[in-house]
Amino acid sequence: MSLIAGIIAGIFGGLVGLGGGVIMIPIMVDFLKAGQHEAHGTSLVAIIFAGLAGALTYQLHGSVDWAASVLLAATAMITAQYGARFAGVLPEWKLKKSFGAFLLFVSALMLVKPFLPHFAPDAFSRWLQVLILLSTGTFTGFLSGMMGIGGGTVMVPAMVLLLGFSQQTAQGSSLLAMVPAGASGAFTHQRLGNVRAALLTGLVPGILVGTYVGGSIANMLPEMQLRLIFAAVIVFTGVRYLRTPTPTSTASAATTQADA
Repeated sequence: MSLIAGIIAGIFGGLVGLGGGVIMIPIMVDFLKAGQHEAHGTSLVAIIFAGLAGALTYQLHGSVDWAASVLLAATAMITAQYGARFAGVLPEWKLKKSFGAFLLFVSALMLVKPFLPHFAPDAFSRWLQVLILLSTGTFTGFLSGMMGIGGGTVMVPAMVLLLGFSQQTAQGSSLLAMVPAGASGAFTHQRLGNVRAALLTGLVPGILVGTYVGGSIANMLPEMQLRLIFAAVIVFTGVRYLRTPTPTSTASAATTQADA
């Protein structure tokens, strides 16, 4: 079953150029009966391998900016540890609600990205470009460690919209940056006991195969249609996570039923 989960997550991720974490985590929680914390940590380990394979593919086509990847990873490796620790101290219901809100953010960003203004490649000075990359790495590293995702959701738009990167180079550079950043967050999750190694034997090969299949299908379908389909799935999942009952509301409901 973990192999199927990896394939499904890889296909959806490959279709729209995102990591498979946003799909893999709900599948692990709902069908593989992993805890929310375990799903985030295990997803992050699987994404490391997806990042390696994806970065190698983009590198073969000359679509990786190594300098940008190093700058992104430099700060992301640090903040990913803090994101993982922050996730570790959150109660499961709070982590679920946070993940639901993040999914809605992802869907909104995917839909509006084509309509946002783009800056020219030389719009900012070299030092300001460095600062943008370091700041982006700082933010996405924390998100990656906390949410169990690769971080491309934020890295790619920042590089394309603010720094004038091509879509291909931004995605390739993001994939390379998520390898050390994801490893840092995954190591912290492992120390917290949030990684189910048994699931990785199916997730890792599954997400690699699925990403290849999804990427191949993506070349045959209109981009906006893909974005709408993916956004619909993410919104449905995000709303369901946001509706996770809090302990107080659950207790109140139980009290009301007892009184009845």
